[in-house]
Order: sequence, then C-alpha cells, then structure tokens
Amino acid sequence: MDDRTGHRTVPESPRRASGFPDRHSGSRYGNRPTMKDVAARAGVGLKTVSRVVNGEPGVTPDTERRVQEAIDALGFRRNDSARVLRKGRTASIGLVLEDLADPFYGPLSRAVEEVARAHGALLINGSSAEDPDREQELALALCARRVDGLVIIPAGDDHRYLEPEMKAGVATVFVDRPAGKIDADVVLSDSYGGARAGVAHLIAHGHRRIGFVGDMPRIHTAAERLRGYRAAMEDAGIPVEDSWMSLGTTSPERVRRAAEEMLSGPSPVTAIFAGNNRVTVTVIRVLAEHSRRVALVGFDDIELADLLQPGVTVVAQDAAALGRTAAERLFRQLDGSLVTPERIELPTRLITRGSGELPPED
Repeated sequence: MDDRTGHRTVPESPRRASGFPDRHSGSRYGNRPTMKDVAARAGVGLKTVSRVVNGEPGVTPDTERRVQEAIDALGFRRNDSARVLRKGRTASIGLVLEDLADPFYGPLSRAVEEVARAHGALLINGSSAEDPDREQELALALCARRVDGLVIIPAGDDHRYLEPEMKAGVATVFVDRPAGKIDADVVLSDSYGGARAGVAHLIAHGHRRIGFVGDMPRIHTAAERLRGYRAAMEDAGIPVEDSWMSLGTTSPERVRRAAEEMLSGPSPVTAIFAGNNRVTVTVIRVLAEHSRRVALVGFDDIELADLLQPGVTVVAQDAAALGRTAAERLFRQLDGSLVTPERIELPTRLITRGSGELPPED
C-alpha cells in the first residue's frame, strides 16, 4: 500500500521462523543458555557438564567433545556468581588510577594486568581524576562488586574508609604514593633521590639559577621532588629564590605561565627541572618559542624524547616495575604469605640526551 508521501509500505512479517520474538513479546534478547540446556543438547547429566566446564576429571574424551560442541553451539558461558558464593573469591582485582589518559599509567596498568592474568584473575580499572571523593567512590564500588583486592594510586590523604574492607579480607596495595592514616603496603619510586640527582646534574653543568615546576603540593610525589630539588641546591650552597619554584595543576595554561615567568625578568633561570611528564611536555613547547637556550631535565620519560633536538634528559622511573611489584605483592597477600605492611621504594635512572647538558648562556 502507498502512504500519503507516495512511499510504498510493506507490513512487517512475523519473525517466528528466525527465533526472534515479535514486538509485543517484551525484550528482543533471549535468555542465556544454562548447564541444563547444554546437558539436554549433549545427552548427558548436569554433573558431567559441570565437570567439563570446571575442568574436572572423570569424563571420557568422546563425552567431553559432545559437551564442548553443545557449549559452542549454544554460546554457553559459566556463571561465575555461583562460584563466588561457593569459594568466596571472584578472581578479579581492581585498579584505581589517577588518569587513564596519562601515558605513565599505560605500562603500569599493563603490568598489573599481566600479573593478574598469570593468577587467573580479571582486572577492572578506573580513574579518580585526582579527586579524593571520586577515588573513594570508585574503590568502594569495586569492593561492592566483591573484587579480591585493590591496587590504588591514591588521590586523597585519608584512607580510613578502606579499613572495614581490608579487615574483611580485601587485599590492598598502594602505588606511587603512600596511603593516608592507615597502615598498608606501598610501592614507590625514589622521587626525592631522583629529583636530587636530576638537579645536581644541572648544577654540575654550570647552572645556578634553576627553576622547579611541579604538580600540586598536596601530592606526595610532587612534595618529594620539590624536597629533592631543595636538597640538591642546598648541597651546592645555592640559595633558592621563591620565584624559581612553582607548584600547582599540570594544566598547560598554568605550567606555561609559570615557565614564562621564570624565564623573564632581570635574573631569569638558565635551567628548569620539570616535576612530571605532563609538565615536561608543556615546558618543551615554551622553550621552543624562547630565543635563549635553556637547559631542561624532566621527571618521567616521555615518548619521542630521544628524537627532539636536543634530546630530553630525564629522570626515568620504571612504571611497569611499579605495577608488577604492587600486583605481585597483592597476590602474596591473597595467598596468606604476607602479614606486615611494607614500604617498597624502587630506584630511578638518569638518562642523558642533551637538554640537561646544555651550559648556561650567561
């Protein structure tokens, strides 16, 4: 028949033959197949299907093949919820990161996932966006989903909200920054020592007016790197001017403003120590627009750092080692071999590529 627009319309035919419900039958999705469905299709008992699904012995190769064919044909998936109720474990762990978009967390997350996979566990991760409230909300949401353990890069400085979960058996390890107001395992890089070495490297190449641009001062790593900067300057007997130090958000606008202020005025800095990878990237852009040659050392390696001219000298931390060590620690907690929380500090490495070796122009 034709409607008023001139288009020909054809009545929709029933879909009974295809197995789809019609539009009056509710959800267009069918029910998930059960072990009972698999048993009926394979012509075996429920216990036999259970043995095949769970990898238990006592099934002949021919019967196992028939059950597996039925599983494949029906698209059956084991319901792990029932196993959780029986065993008290979900074979899953949670990872709370600061920012999923930060390149630093890519290898860290991958390392945690590899360790989890080696232990037959699934990794679920999320980002706190450096918000303590969001960190707490995410961590507790993961606990509500019965994860066996948590690996957390903390955004806040009070983690007493996790005490009931930890007492209930949720293994917990903090990474990159320690927990606040509770005793818990933590795996860190040597932020203080790495920053101290990086600034000492600039001093060794003749610099005395060295700026520090870092993250927000409440963040443990930012505070430790500032402490390392101050220690290196004090070791060399160099008084530090307030205008040489700037801590705050790592937004490009804030970092650009801080770097430009340090590079201007009657006594501008001749070198900058950048407190993390995001700060380093913005400082590189500022220096590319600057007429005067300025030395640079960054904390955290960055992609393509070796291809720039000059290459970027960095204090590198091993993000993958942080994630791997934390995850291994977590699973040792879960198997009952750890009791007392420990602080594990991994070394950093100074990689010289050219930018940190530039001498001062004046």
